[in-house]
Amino acid sequence: MFTYMLKRFLSIIPMLLLITIIIFIGLELTPGDPLTYMLDPELLASQAIDIEAYKEAMGLNDPLYVRYFRWLGEILKGNLGYSLVDGSSIAKVLARRIPATFELAVVALIISSVLGITLGLISSIKQNSFIDYFNTTIGMVGISVPEFFIGILAILFFAIKLKWLPIGGRIEYGHEDLWGRLSHLIMPAVIMGVALTAALMRYTRGTMLDVLNKDYVKTARSKGLPEWKVIIFHAFRNALSPVIMLLCFRLPMLIGGSVIIESIFSWPGMGKTILDAISGKDYPVVMITTMLTSLMILVASFLADLLTALLDPRVRFN
Repeated sequence: MFTYMLKRFLSIIPMLLLITIIIFIGLELTPGDPLTYMLDPELLASQAIDIEAYKEAMGLNDPLYVRYFRWLGEILKGNLGYSLVDGSSIAKVLARRIPATFELAVVALIISSVLGITLGLISSIKQNSFIDYFNTTIGMVGISVPEFFIGILAILFFAIKLKWLPIGGRIEYGHEDLWGRLSHLIMPAVIMGVALTAALMRYTRGTMLDVLNKDYVKTARSKGLPEWKVIIFHAFRNALSPVIMLLCFRLPMLIGGSVIIESIFSWPGMGKTILDAISGKDYPVVMITTMLTSLMILVASFLADLLTALLDPRVRFN
């Protein structure tokens, strides 16, 4: 298992280096002087430095590959550069925004996991019944209706008409009681979770139906085991591996794909940051957020492979 983990971890490094090369070339091709996103804007505005001398001192006249490794070194040290729009440090901006997006994504993932796996399991057990048809219909509706439309309807009904929940925004920890914070989280998290539930439910149902027709499940039934034991210990356990892999990929997709929901509900997270950066042509912020999203997808892929290997020994032996 250790050898498998090591090989899988080492395979991430070349992919991550390729991503950083693409990001660096993208930064080189963007309009403007590199100093505008490498130096503190207050220092540039003060005109207290000799720009040409500073370029030479910073090695901006060096070959491309030398500047790439220097830039990579700064990234590894946490120096992500500065925003072109407001001059703020990108690292500080992300440090404020990532916890908000992570909080929203984790709650949405929990909601979609509980609902999707439970409803998919019930549909597979009750195949071709009224419950199965009902769940399948709800799933198709959930996949077909866009998130922004559900979000607008939720705001109109729960926030404006009933006045049960706030329209949007986020409350920082320590500034209000628990319900005050949760009331801002409920609508965006539930809408993101429900939107993912439909796909997960259909995937769980399909995987379970495939496993329920395997010979070892029929053998377990022929031995007289109770049906719930056959489903939980023989079918569901083996059907869980591809479902877990799907869940591991959901988290980075939630973080990267939360642009619409965060914009509708004024949630101050990564998605809103990316949208604002694209609107303002803030290229360094777009590049760095893209790199972080790619890194999260690679880490999720690594975790998915590890969990699959733990659940299915054939994977690590192969």
